[in-house]
Amino acid sequence: MKIAIPVVDNSEHTTISSAFGRAPYFLIYDTNTGEKHFVENQVARSSEGGAGVVAGQLIVDSGVKAVLTPQCGANAASVITAAGIKIYKTEGDSVKDAVAQFQAGKLAALKDIHKGFHHRGGI
Repeated sequence: MKIAIPVVDNSEHTTISSAFGRAPYFLIYDTNTGEKHFVENQVARSSEGGAGVVAGQLIVDSGVKAVLTPQCGANAASVITAAGIKIYKTEGDSVKDAVAQFQAGKLAALKDIHKGFHHRGGI
């Protein structure tokens, strides 16, 4: 299964980004094969507004079945869930730990969807 995680950079030792829509990158990871690649979130990250919708569509277009994130805005969540993609809440900033918890079935669905951080610019 392919999953997406918002991350702070495109390196092997990256950490989970606390921002979803304006995360610098998304790590796309295939839990079956271990294959991973990074997708730059340039357009959403630098946009004046609508970052959640743009980032959400980027996730949908990547073909993932799940998103692992500490938080997610309503606009991004609506795009993602409309495509049948599930969103799970992570704790901490370790990508490795989040993937392990997901594979062990220990991540809960993200239920606390916030309104978003409109007009705050790039992080």
